[in-house]
Amino acid sequence: MVIALLVALQMALQSPAEADFYPVIGVEPPEEVVLEVGGIALLADGRPLVCTRRGEVWLLDNAYSSDGKNVVFKKWFEGLQEPLGLLVDGEWVYVTQRGELSKLRDADGDGRADELVTIADPWEISGNYHEYCFGPVWGPDKKLWLTLNRPFGEEPFGAAAWRGFAFSIDPTDGKWQPVCSGLRSPCGVAASPWGDVFYSDNQGEWVGTNKLSQLEPGDFHGHPWGIASTKKPEWKFGEVAQPPDKTLMPAAAKLVPHLKLPAVWFPYDVMGRSAAGFVWDTEGRFGPHFKNHVFVGDQYDASVMRVTLEKVNGRYQGACYPFRMDLESGVTRVAWGADKSMFVGMTNRGWGSRGQGTFGLQRLVWSGKTPFELRELRAIPGGFELEFTAPVDAKLAADPASYTMSSYTYELHEEYGSAQMDELPLAFTPTVVDATHVRLSVTNLRAVYVHELHYAGLRSASGEKPLHDRAYYTLIELPVAGR
Repeated sequence: MVIALLVALQMALQSPAEADFYPVIGVEPPEEVVLEVGGIALLADGRPLVCTRRGEVWLLDNAYSSDGKNVVFKKWFEGLQEPLGLLVDGEWVYVTQRGELSKLRDADGDGRADELVTIADPWEISGNYHEYCFGPVWGPDKKLWLTLNRPFGEEPFGAAAWRGFAFSIDPTDGKWQPVCSGLRSPCGVAASPWGDVFYSDNQGEWVGTNKLSQLEPGDFHGHPWGIASTKKPEWKFGEVAQPPDKTLMPAAAKLVPHLKLPAVWFPYDVMGRSAAGFVWDTEGRFGPHFKNHVFVGDQYDASVMRVTLEKVNGRYQGACYPFRMDLESGVTRVAWGADKSMFVGMTNRGWGSRGQGTFGLQRLVWSGKTPFELRELRAIPGGFELEFTAPVDAKLAADPASYTMSSYTYELHEEYGSAQMDELPLAFTPTVVDATHVRLSVTNLRAVYVHELHYAGLRSASGEKPLHDRAYYTLIELPVAGR
């Protein structure tokens, strides 16, 4: 019996589970509430507002209970058209609907919104089911930014203008302007702590795999629908042409003016299938090692991924890593709670997910323990620097057999998604820098390629296996010494 217990304990130490570090608390809604979450935002007192795809907005009391039970759901508003984003600013709550950007408020203080104001509705809708609208977020121009899905199908459905665009709207007077185009299904849009706006897009035609990209005025993100769907004179895009069919992404980056490559590609099916809402952790809510990392939900995978970003030669790029799998349903929205937990809003109607539930709301919390794994993969001249969350076994860290690396890219073409293209094994030499840092000198780095790293053979100095043993760096720009 004692031996069996020791073996079980040793296996537990060698095979950590995500739940040991990031347990999940389910928030139980009343039976009659269909909580297909489209947006989450906190009021000034910390209570969350949750909007649903069915047009309701719920105000939650006792949302931070330790077991998720006895949460009180109060209907704050209803009658919206598939709202897919909330933003609280003072007494107003901004919300995106299919056909407009609106704001709501509880003017008389009775716990229910009683005023709705249309801010702007410059885009059109045709009735196509895929004409979603996401956001809003505050942009660097002090205006509200949002993103519009491209539709599916042919006329009469899908003939509406301005699909596949990002918009900037002045909330004081409703004046608007398109920011950039070429978006496909931009389910997530959020502003960084320093004010830059990013969006997540889903794999499909002209989108080889899911991605996280910065939105800047004048950018073209690869999907020609956003250009073709509008003839409005207000949009002057310059010299952008339709991307050439079946062209590898590195070549397309040179051939198509203004084509904006992503900061991060999420390799399909190993890092989700449907990237969705995301947030920055500016306080180290999941432990100090992950401060300033980005946490991205995935709708199909029912998971939350982790991302690190850096600027190389003036543009964003970075790496993605697994973080927390096996959530209840497809993750559409994530938001920080007042207690530093993460609210995870979910739905899978019409989309499907690996989660067993059809909708829901959960909270991810930090147990106070930090797993052994790769904290960050950074690009350096001639290779990468690996920083771990705990001291590494120096002998294993210096052994090339502890790692494998390869690189590949994706096609920019009209077909749905892309297989990994032009895959190449990478030759490298590891060097232990200090207790938590390892450098990999790579002989065949390639710009505009994903560089995939596995480190299953590595152990911490105390013998722990890594919680996750893989990372994917999107190397758009090669660092140059001295810059």
